[in-house]
Amino acid sequence: MNVNKARPARPKGRPRKKKIVHQSPNIALFSPHGGSDVRTQISIAMEEYEALRLYDHMGKQQKEAAEMMGISQQSFSRILRGARRKVSDAIVNAKSIRIGGGSYLNSTG
Repeated sequence: MNVNKARPARPKGRPRKKKIVHQSPNIALFSPHGGSDVRTQISIAMEEYEALRLYDHMGKQQKEAAEMMGISQQSFSRILRGARRKVSDAIVNAKSIRIGGGSYLNSTG
């Protein structure tokens, strides 16, 4: 008699590296005037918020911003590109932006 025991599912691929976030946002939800409902809401991970803050708001170079977050420049570029795509979608289509979650560590300095 062959009894197959179910094994717990293992995550696929490499473990996600935690990115360093130096400053949390002042708000967790940004919505257009007049509001929007949950169906028209997008989520921005904390590392995406931090990439936008460092590069677009503070004017850091990608290499410096990547070092500050403890990731490669290639990873930083990918995170920034995804964040910009989400923010532009929210602006063009009047969607709310929820900021939170992701794979990150809060910086103490």
